[in-house]
Amino acid sequence: MTRTVLPDPDPLLEHLSKIPYLAPLTAENQAAIARQALYYTFEPDELIFLEGDLSRGLWIIESGNVKITKSSPEGDEFILHLLGPGQSFNDVAALDDGPTPANAIAMSLVTAWTVPSAVLLDALERYPAMARAAVRMLAGRVRMLNQQIEDLTLYPVIARLARFLLSQAEDPVLGGPGITRAAIAAHLATTPETVSRMLAKLQESGAVRFDRHRILIVDHDLLRSIAVL
Repeated sequence: MTRTVLPDPDPLLEHLSKIPYLAPLTAENQAAIARQALYYTFEPDELIFLEGDLSRGLWIIESGNVKITKSSPEGDEFILHLLGPGQSFNDVAALDDGPTPANAIAMSLVTAWTVPSAVLLDALERYPAMARAAVRMLAGRVRMLNQQIEDLTLYPVIARLARFLLSQAEDPVLGGPGITRAAIAAHLATTPETVSRMLAKLQESGAVRFDRHRILIVDHDLLRSIAVL
C-alpha cells in the first residue's frame, strides 16, 4: 500500500456526486469532503483491509478492480461484491464508525480515495437530506443482500452463472482486470471446474460462445430464460 498526497480533487468530486447519499449535498459541501480524502495505491492481490479492522472510512475506486470477500475457517473464499472504477465500498463501517464487515482485496493495480468516517458522520449531523439518502441506500443494500441469498439458495449454478453473464453485459466492471473463472466461482459459491462445465453447457445451448478468452452472449433471450430456471 502506498499513500500519497491527494492529487487534484476534481476527479473525486465527479464520483462523490454519484454516491446516493452524497448527491444531495451542494457542490461546495462535496468539495469540502473531497479536500479531506486520502489517496492510496495497491498492488494486485494486496489486502486493503481485513474483516474486523478499524475502518479508515468510505473507499472510492479511481482505477482497477476490488473484491469484497468473506472467508471460512477452512480458508474458502466467497466473493460478495466485484467492484471497479467509480464505485464505493465499506459504506456500512464508514457510516456507523464500526469495524469493517468483510475483507477487501485489490484484484489489479488499484488507486482509490478514502473519506474518513469522522468527515461523513459530521456531514450526516449537519445535512438531513444526506441522512435520509443514507437510510434509503442502506435499505437498498438489505434488499440486494436478500436477492443474493435467494440466488444462492434457490437457483442452480447454471442459472446463477447466466444471471452473472447478463449482469456482466450491463456492467463493464464485471469484465475488468482480475475477473477470472476462479473469481466468478467464488462469487457464485461454486468451483472453477463447475463454472467451466456450466459455460460449456451454455455454449452447447447456443446462448453464448467463446472468442479467445472472452465470453460473448449470442442469444440474450435464451440466456434470460436459463437465468430464471
